[in-house]
Amino acid sequence: MSESTDSLPMHPAQLLSDVAALPSLPGVYRYFDADGAVLYVGKAINLKKRVASYFQKNHGGTRIGYMVSKIARLQTTVVRSEAEALLLENNLIKTLNPKYNILFRDDKSYPYLKITGVSSASNSSSRFARVAYYRGAVEKKHHYFGPYPSAWAVKEAILLMQKVFRLRTCEDTVFNNRSRPCLLYQIKRCSAPCVGHITESDYAQDVLNAERFLRGDAQQVLDALEARMMAHAQALRFELAAELRNQIAALSNVLHQQSVENVSDRDVDILAVKVQGGRACVNLAMVRGGRHLGDRAYFPVHVDDAAAVYCEEDEQGAAPLPSVEVQVLQAFLAQRYLQVPVPASLVLSEPVSGSLIKALSIQSGVKVSAVHQPREQRRLWLEMAQTNAGLQLARLLAEEGSQQARTRALVDALDLAPDDLDQLRIECFDISHTAGEATQASCVVYQRHRMQNAEYRRFSIENITPGDDYAAMRQVLLRRYGKLATSLLEAQTTGPTNGTGRLPDLVLVDGGQGQVSMARDVFEQLGLSLSLIVGVEKAEGRKVGLEELVFADGRDKVYLGKDSAALMLVAQIRDEAHRFAITGMRAKRARVRVDGGKLEEIPGIGPKRRAKLLQRFGGVRGVALAGIDDLATVEGVSRELAEEIYRALH
Repeated sequence: MSESTDSLPMHPAQLLSDVAALPSLPGVYRYFDADGAVLYVGKAINLKKRVASYFQKNHGGTRIGYMVSKIARLQTTVVRSEAEALLLENNLIKTLNPKYNILFRDDKSYPYLKITGVSSASNSSSRFARVAYYRGAVEKKHHYFGPYPSAWAVKEAILLMQKVFRLRTCEDTVFNNRSRPCLLYQIKRCSAPCVGHITESDYAQDVLNAERFLRGDAQQVLDALEARMMAHAQALRFELAAELRNQIAALSNVLHQQSVENVSDRDVDILAVKVQGGRACVNLAMVRGGRHLGDRAYFPVHVDDAAAVYCEEDEQGAAPLPSVEVQVLQAFLAQRYLQVPVPASLVLSEPVSGSLIKALSIQSGVKVSAVHQPREQRRLWLEMAQTNAGLQLARLLAEEGSQQARTRALVDALDLAPDDLDQLRIECFDISHTAGEATQASCVVYQRHRMQNAEYRRFSIENITPGDDYAAMRQVLLRRYGKLATSLLEAQTTGPTNGTGRLPDLVLVDGGQGQVSMARDVFEQLGLSLSLIVGVEKAEGRKVGLEELVFADGRDKVYLGKDSAALMLVAQIRDEAHRFAITGMRAKRARVRVDGGKLEEIPGIGPKRRAKLLQRFGGVRGVALAGIDDLATVEGVSRELAEEIYRALH
């Protein structure tokens, strides 16, 4: 046996047996460590050859060597083609979050502009389409335009629809109950279909023109408007002709402001990648309907580890390894367009694999073309995207340097001793309500020098005295750490198992001695260390920068100083917990109030009965909380109507 073979890491016999039994077919493989965590997901044209190469070479003390030494088992899936393997690989990467793959995290759906569908329903709001901002799954009965790079871009497009085509934006409940035009009609942002100031056919024509404009057929829209204007003028309908003239002028002004030289490019995505300091940025600029909608930056994780392990060599070993920039760009293309429609044209800063573009075409059902060295207008777009990628990456590196300094300052100030500073985990809790209504608790997480939005949690607090923040804090801490404490106790006797979980290195509670005492009682009950708990006590007058830290284990209060980097981090995490709790509380409260506001939509409930119900129960929340017998005591409300109200609100 050779020297390199002698130095190979030892692996379980079952693993090596599985590797030897692999077929010489295309497929996807997953590596797992002894704890069941996913290490790496890869694809191969020849599974047997690719996977065996990991175990036949001595990788030394490199990152790939460290990963290979941790492999305890593998799973494989055979597919029919390389394209199928590529799509499955990136589906699994997004689902499993392996440590040694480039991963783009995006916890938000993309925003769209929605135009509600037109139906033949008797409800007037259904006959007059509405334009709205939208996130979520699309439905066939509505028309969607996008996706847009940001909420701001969608709102700009909606404002354009109001200025040029005067489409309505109001909710159906508002639309159906108007008796006179709203302010938007007065400032010429709506044609007031709610009160019949425009016919159904004319409004439908405006909707059609708006959709054609959003698809990039602006010149056709202008020609059609000019023809209608001339027809009205010849028929001596000068007021209508003047309205169309103003609409043409507004549309022409918009086209002048948003003009591009190459109007043949209706839908294009421009992608530029920049790699520096172990981090990467992909800047995506979007052109839809011939209009440049803006751009958005994406920052992948695991770039260094993935670049060291990434193996995209030809099966015969003839093709060179792609650069890190190409690896990052290919990962972005594959992961983004799994869930978002891909435009027919892509402009890229790096050359990517032809098999990837082919797979995207198969996935979308549209022939996708990718240009690496564009000319004319496309070149200008790409240069702009490259500049923005560099600027965004420089900003990220500066922010991360600052955040790492803050993390280290907090560790030093509180004498924490994390095994790895990058893995320091802080969880912060806050309680929010309005006079006891819709009480919500929030838990936010700080790790790897940034807030981990995907791990945030909200807890609806129930069965407590309204406004009792101490009881709310007790409930949320028990719910958050109760099962975890039990699992950790069992692990001490039986050994750790998959999914045992880990405690944070620090638990912040927004509050002073009272909240800290409550947290101490919970942790004593659960058998957890009191040294984890720190309260953030507000200063007199709630002045920012003067907060003190309160400890559950008996240490004296600590004031870190107004300019302390540690206090800045504590305040950042505390403020994020407060923001997250407030938004949850407001959403919960709004759901209750909106449900109560549906009273007039219930058959048999008009303005008078609604007023009596609100007066009797003190508001919409009181109506929502009332029982059937209580509702039936209101004048004019029969038992049958009370049952109908109760069903509608519950």
